Amino acid sequence: MPAKKEIKKLLSVTDNRLKELREQKGFTQLNVQMETGIDQSDYSKLERGLRKPTYNQAALLSHLFDTSIDYIYGFTLDPRPYPRIERPEDDEPADKK
Repeated sequence: MPAKKEIKKLLSVTDNRLKELREQKGFTQLNVQMETGIDQSDYSKLERGLRKPTYNQAALLSHLFDTSIDYIYGFTLDPRPYPRIERPEDDEPADKK
């Protein structure tokens, strides 16, 4: 199990990655807000390392930036996203049909 120092070091990677990913897409922080619903001031704090993304924020950002949550949090060096699950158009469970 990783020590607290190692986890803290991994999470510090998040700040730089978010800015790099945003700039690679050619987005402003306002664009990120419009696409994800994450307030621009909150997103700015994420990029500056004043806050860490919640799971929901990381999920939204990983989808927007076409990467994985693990990459955003610094748990992997591979920016490629995991295969996404294609959900059927009809959300009704099969047993209810």
